[in-house]
Amino acid sequence: MTQLASKQRTSLALRLAESGIMLALATVLSLLKLADLPYGGSITPASMFPILLIAYRHGTGHGLLVATLYGAIQQLLGLNTLSYFSTWYSIVAIILLDYVVAFAVAGLGGIFKKKLKSQALALVLGALLVTVLRYLCHVISGCTVWAGMSIPTQAALIYSFIYNATYMLPEGIILVLAAYYLGSCLDFSKKLPVRVRRFAIPACDWLTIAGGGALLAALAYDVAKVFSLLQDGETGEFTLTVLTSASMDFFLPLIVVSLAGIFLCALCFGVAAMLSKKKGKGSV
Repeated sequence: MTQLASKQRTSLALRLAESGIMLALATVLSLLKLADLPYGGSITPASMFPILLIAYRHGTGHGLLVATLYGAIQQLLGLNTLSYFSTWYSIVAIILLDYVVAFAVAGLGGIFKKKLKSQALALVLGALLVTVLRYLCHVISGCTVWAGMSIPTQAALIYSFIYNATYMLPEGIILVLAAYYLGSCLDFSKKLPVRVRRFAIPACDWLTIAGGGALLAALAYDVAKVFSLLQDGETGEFTLTVLTSASMDFFLPLIVVSLAGIFLCALCFGVAAMLSKKKGKGSV
């Protein structure tokens, strides 16, 4: 009985220690911003993955607890956003929708663990679910609380969908790629994660991922740049008239980035198709 209690205390201590380390890692990654949009939202190097991993390894209940703490930390880091509001219900809505609930959903990232044999697939689906749920939280916040400020009052839902997609789409892609890669080369079912032997991703898969990533990165850049011109920095209102008077210096980077994204995507997809076809012939 004493040995059982001792093992339980040791297991709890290890779980708490691991959770603390992953919570700190997620916070540090959230500060390493690959892109920071001027009206809220940023792209990070898979900052939610450590929280998703805790949920996968230790269950949804424990994952939700750690994820909620992570959301509270994100709120403290973004405390200045509350200064834009004066009513208590707007402040509460921002705290919940843009921070606490938006990041607490990462605790649901491990719900596919017992439903799928493939660890990588379970983590990828968990990452997709977490990304979609967080995106919806930001969309609801944008079309309600932020309407009339950083989001126009008219067609607020559409603008919120588009604006939040500019950073959540690449953020989700990075998270899914991290989940796929780490889920394929490390076994997280062990007490301590161990490396999976003979792990290798086919070259055609890497090319497909790279091509899709290039196209989505170009799209995210274009949308973010257009939005930066459409929105007035002082009033936060959107207007289409500014776009019609924009110079060629504004459109030239859009054209170059778009063509580069399309070219890289077509090149990667074409080479991937050739490799896949060649591999199919070789196996006959």
